[in-house]
Amino acid sequence: MKNIDFNITEIKDLNKKIIIVTGANSGLGLEATKIFASKGATIIMACRSIERANEARDLILKENKNAKLVPMDLDLGSLKSIKAFAKDFKNKYDQLDILLNNAGVMTIPYGKTTDGFEIQNGVNHLGHFALTAQLFDVIKQTKASRIVNVSSLAHRQGKMDFDNYLFEKGGYKKMKSYAKSKLSNLLFTYELDRKIKEKGYDIKVLAAHPGVSSTNLGRHIQGKNSSNPFLKFALRFGQPPHLGCLPEVRAALDENAQSGQYYGPSGLTGMKGRPVIVKSSKRSHNINDAKTLWNLSETLTHVKFEV
Repeated sequence: MKNIDFNITEIKDLNKKIIIVTGANSGLGLEATKIFASKGATIIMACRSIERANEARDLILKENKNAKLVPMDLDLGSLKSIKAFAKDFKNKYDQLDILLNNAGVMTIPYGKTTDGFEIQNGVNHLGHFALTAQLFDVIKQTKASRIVNVSSLAHRQGKMDFDNYLFEKGGYKKMKSYAKSKLSNLLFTYELDRKIKEKGYDIKVLAAHPGVSSTNLGRHIQGKNSSNPFLKFALRFGQPPHLGCLPEVRAALDENAQSGQYYGPSGLTGMKGRPVIVKSSKRSHNINDAKTLWNLSETLTHVKFEV
């Protein structure tokens, strides 16, 4: 497929669509939610803090009084919360047109989720894996549904180490962990795409990255007077969130998009620019790693992902 231009103004009416956006209260998730709402979709704002989700909803409603926004509690660092969210959603809705796995944490100090997972890989990959698995039955029964996983340029530095996936044996480094979690997002995307194509389901699975975007994702490496070179670079040269969100929005809405594609900014090194199809690293296409990660994810989350 050619990298044709994508124009938000040409997006068709989404009035009958149900969309889940994880991390919809800030950054890329908030901006994507605004776009979806402007086209009439009903957006489930799946957030760890209901208070912040409500604040974001009120902010959007000031700009768009007709926005259909439903804040719901979802802590991707808790398998119990994920299970409760999926059950609650399926009790209320019988369709899910788009699942945008947008939420994430970046370069945080070592810590563990409620279930004992190293936080970055626990939230960024395992949480979204468990969420997608438990929503898959309703996704499968929705015509022309989509799953979009948000990765990062950092995935190129990621390496899989299945003997120490959650740093149980030590060796934790903030960026090393983040890069691995973002590589996991892509391995998961491509493996799910393969499985869905084998079954012939009417589902597209895609991935996207925002380039370098000045959001609060890097709040753990900043500080009011931070000297962190990455943060300084992001603030000076990074795209604002309303532009950084466009690759994931295109992956979610472009009628010409194909399952298995990866979207990112068009500029040099992929840091900024219009949203286009981009290539991911050779490691992200390692089928053996993808299958191993899938099996490990099922084991760790105790969630069987039946495709």
